[in-house]
Amino acid sequence: MFLSGIIVELGFWISWLLLPLIYEFLPALYGFITLGIAGRKLGKLKRLNYLPRISLIIPVYNSEDTIYNCIRSVADSTYPDHLISIIVANNQSIDRSFSEYRRAHFEFQQLFMQWIDTTKGKARALNSAIYRSNGEYIIHIDSDGQLQKDALMNIVRAFESEPELDAQTGTILTQKNSIKKTRSPLLKFLRENEYFEYAQSFLAGRAIESQENHLFTMSGAFSAFRREKLLQTKLYNIQTVGEDIDMTFQIRYQLKGKVALCPEAIFYVEPLDNLGKLYTQRQRWQRGELETIHYYMDKKQLSLKNIFKNFIVRRLIMDHTILFLRIIWMVAFLVLIPFGYSLKLILISFVILYLLYVFICLLNFIDIQYYLRFFSEERHYYVSKFYILLTLPLYYMLCSTIQFVGIINSMTEPAAWKVESFSAEMKKIKKMFRKDLRRIFRIKWKVKHTD
Repeated sequence: MFLSGIIVELGFWISWLLLPLIYEFLPALYGFITLGIAGRKLGKLKRLNYLPRISLIIPVYNSEDTIYNCIRSVADSTYPDHLISIIVANNQSIDRSFSEYRRAHFEFQQLFMQWIDTTKGKARALNSAIYRSNGEYIIHIDSDGQLQKDALMNIVRAFESEPELDAQTGTILTQKNSIKKTRSPLLKFLRENEYFEYAQSFLAGRAIESQENHLFTMSGAFSAFRREKLLQTKLYNIQTVGEDIDMTFQIRYQLKGKVALCPEAIFYVEPLDNLGKLYTQRQRWQRGELETIHYYMDKKQLSLKNIFKNFIVRRLIMDHTILFLRIIWMVAFLVLIPFGYSLKLILISFVILYLLYVFICLLNFIDIQYYLRFFSEERHYYVSKFYILLTLPLYYMLCSTIQFVGIINSMTEPAAWKVESFSAEMKKIKKMFRKDLRRIFRIKWKVKHTD
C-alpha cells in the first residue's frame, strides 16, 4: 500500500508538472538567454543619408473619437512631413469620422492626405488604399492608436539597414496615461495586466520569433512592407478575420520572404474598455489563427514528428495543447478530490505551478528592460509596475479560458469579424440551463405520476 501510494503520487507530480516544465519553462529559459544577448547588442539604428517617400494607410470605421489624434501623432513624428502620403480608407463609417479628418486636414496642412471611401471590411479598405499607394514603403496603422515620435523613422531605418527584410511589425503597447486615469479597480487590474501582456508578447515573444524568421503574425494595428513585395502578394484576405496572420504567411511561405519585429517602433493603442472587449478580441484572434493555419498547412506538415523542423507545430502545442491543460489544471480539484487525492497535495501543486509561471514572467520582465532602454518614460513605467508579475499568471489563465471558448466557437460557428459578447453568450447559457432544468423536472414529474 505504501509503495503504491508513492507511485500514484509520483505519477501525479510527473503528469502535473512535466509538461509545463518542458513546453513552457525550458523555452522561456532559452528565450531569456537569447533575448538577453540580442538585447544587450541592440543599438540605436544608424542615421540615413537618404529618406524615401512612404505611404501611410489608416483604415477608419466610426473613429470620430480617435482619428484626429492618430493623424496628429503622424504630424508630430520625426519623419519629414513632405515624404509622408496619408490615405485614410473609410470603411463605411456612420459617425463624424470625416469631420474629424477634415479638422486634421486643415490643422496639419504640411501633410499630404486623402480620404477614400471603400466597401465594408478592414481587409477591403486596406486593399483599396494599397492600390493608391506610391511610397517605397507602405505602412498601415489603426485609427484608434498613436505613433511614438520615432516609430516611422525607425521602421524605415530598419528596412534600409537590412535589404533582405520584406515586412515588419511594430511594437504595440497600451496607453499608460489612460491606465493611470482608470478609476475602477477591476478595470485597472485588467489594463495593467494587458500592458504587461503586450510588452511580453512583442518584446519577448515576437522578438524571439524574429531571430530565425519565425514571426507568426504581424500586428494588424501597425505593419510595414516593401512596396514591391506587398504587390506580389494576393493582398489582404477578405475571407478571414485573421487577415494580418494570412498576410504574414503569404510573405513568408508563398514568397519566401523575411518578416521581423522592429522593437524600436512603438505604436500606442487604447487599453481595454471592459472584460467583454477582451472576450470578443481574443476569440477573434484565436479564430484567425486557426483559419490561417488550416489554409496554409496540411496534415503532414503539422505532424508531431516535425516538432523540431516546423515552429508552427510548436506554436500549436503552446496555443492549443497547453491551453487545454491550463483549463484542466484550473478545474482539476473538482475531479482529483473524488479520486482520492488530498486537498493539501492539490493546493501545493497549484502553488508550485503559480510560482513557475511567475518565474517565467520574471525572465521576460528582465529582458524587456533592455528593449525599452531607449524609451525612458516607458521603461520607468514598466519597471514601476513590477508587482504585476504576481497577477499576470492569473490574467493569462483568464485569457486561456477565453481562447478555449474561441476554439469551440470556431468549430461550431461561421467566421465573422464581430464575435458574440460575453454577456450575450452568458444569456444563452442561462437560457439553455433553464430549459434543461425544466426538461429534467418534467421527466421527473412524468416518472412520479406514472408510478
